[in-house]
Amino acid sequence: MIAARPIELLAPAKDLACGIEAVRHGADAVYIGAPKYSARSAAGNSIEDIRQLCDYAHLFDARIYVALNTILRDEELPEVEKLIRQLYQAGVDAIIVQDMGITQLDLPPIPLHASTQADNCTPEKIDFLYKAGFTQAVLARELTLEEIRKISGQTPMTLEAFVHGALCVSYSGKCYLSAALSDRSANRGICAQYCRLPYSLIDNDGRTIIENKHLLSLKDLNRSVELEAMMQAGISSFKIEGRLKDISYVKNVTAYYRRKLDEIFRRNPLYYRSSAGSQVYSFEPKPEKSFNRGFTSYFLHGRIPDITSFDSPKSIGEEVGSVKEIKGNSFTLAGLKPVHNGDGLAFINMKGELEGFRVNRAETNHIFPHKMPSLRRKMPLYRNYDKNFEEQLAKPSAERKLFVDITFSDVSFGFSLSVTDETGARVIITKPFKKEQAKNNSIEYIRTQLSKLGNTPFEAKEVVVDMSALWFVPASLLNEMRREAIDKLTWLRRIRYQRPVVKTQVYKQDVVFPQRQLDYTANVANKKAEAFYKSHGVQTIEPAFEVVSRDNVPLMYTKHCLRYSMGWCPVHHRRQSPYKEPFYLVHKQTRLRLEFDCKACRMLLFREK
Repeated sequence: MIAARPIELLAPAKDLACGIEAVRHGADAVYIGAPKYSARSAAGNSIEDIRQLCDYAHLFDARIYVALNTILRDEELPEVEKLIRQLYQAGVDAIIVQDMGITQLDLPPIPLHASTQADNCTPEKIDFLYKAGFTQAVLARELTLEEIRKISGQTPMTLEAFVHGALCVSYSGKCYLSAALSDRSANRGICAQYCRLPYSLIDNDGRTIIENKHLLSLKDLNRSVELEAMMQAGISSFKIEGRLKDISYVKNVTAYYRRKLDEIFRRNPLYYRSSAGSQVYSFEPKPEKSFNRGFTSYFLHGRIPDITSFDSPKSIGEEVGSVKEIKGNSFTLAGLKPVHNGDGLAFINMKGELEGFRVNRAETNHIFPHKMPSLRRKMPLYRNYDKNFEEQLAKPSAERKLFVDITFSDVSFGFSLSVTDETGARVIITKPFKKEQAKNNSIEYIRTQLSKLGNTPFEAKEVVVDMSALWFVPASLLNEMRREAIDKLTWLRRIRYQRPVVKTQVYKQDVVFPQRQLDYTANVANKKAEAFYKSHGVQTIEPAFEVVSRDNVPLMYTKHCLRYSMGWCPVHHRRQSPYKEPFYLVHKQTRLRLEFDCKACRMLLFREK
């Protein structure tokens, strides 16, 4: 018999407020940036804010993971060691890391998760990480379902995968474009996002194939229809990208995936939610209303044509219809969806660029822009800002509660109140009180008073009044007992919460790494990381690109292929390009040479000086 498996919805948080809303809107776990050394340097958080987030999340058995996933210099390791201890003391459940030097520090018994920056692509790599002591690994976004299934079949490691949000065009951890061009390393958390710039594609004869398009920009990930298939392939943690996204994005997307997962749990008993509580929402979650460049499932089912966002790296939003008729400073919309005053609409203009405008007034399908743009009949229109929807999300938009059963009874010297939550946590409050017969039937009144749980984490599911006689019970006593019971139950939930722990120094030295030689893409930037790999049988180790920069090496490894996008893939299209290779991407003074590794089905970018 197959045992049921807990499933985790892992939401992002740029700060404490986002983290609380992620939990409130249904996250089983939240990942947030450490004060320093996270792969999103602009999303750092204080230890105190992280402590407060842990306190809130743990009430619902939700977990907090802290991203500390940059590569590190030798002189930074003592500070990192101290920081991890502070995070552990604050209540953090796991640390997400890229740099293997961290395993060589004097660590508290806190689990380590292998960041996707650690290049988690093969069964051999994942099995090594598990045997070396890691408890969870974030798989590369480029993996297919079959590749995930193969990894899952060869290791008991808990597997995590991205399901929604922005896509890095490069394999994570293997992009040195920003470091080479501006000394802003993605592996150090300060990527300059050269992948979102416009480029022209030039052939070796200098002919322009494509001019001024965002040729390295991808659509955003959306695997909401693939969740059950991913579970069956072995994924237990579903990760939403977005530690730089605003709070409305976190609310909307978290709620959407919460509902999707709960639908699966209701029909499939093999999976269940990994935290406690239930949510109610004051809005209808719709991911297309939050920032997106269009959606793709990426390579989950192999290579597919429509993964790119060449026209713009900006949010395109949802399609609302097309231009029906232009009338001076207004137009009519052949609409799929209603448009409202204050909405932001966008379209692809004659230059092939995304252009936006604000709706000043909307009278049914008659639209009056704040400033009339250059529209054409039958032009598709998109809404990338829904004013009404954003106003809904600006208000309290969800409540998360734990159901409790309440029993009120009499004892020889007074009354007793028992409160038991949905996880089995139970408290009993007993108060002495001189009993008097009630003049009226007070049972319904007692139920009503005890159900008033208001602004607490709890909601009454059942209230039982079990008294030997109809006693008079004043509201003051009921309220006092209810408040005391809820305070004690809240305290009990905090002390009952069990953090996952690992034994100190569990990171084993007798496990052999799958490779004997490591080049610069292993991102070894300090002596402890070097010692880690050598202790696991690696013989030759090149220092990280950020330590020793190199000429004529790939600055990006990507599954995205421009030859495939143009219909010239010798494997899939069996067609040859009419242009002379090598091809180049050109933006101002930057010139990047493309190479195509068809055996590995990937594209490599080199800098041409």
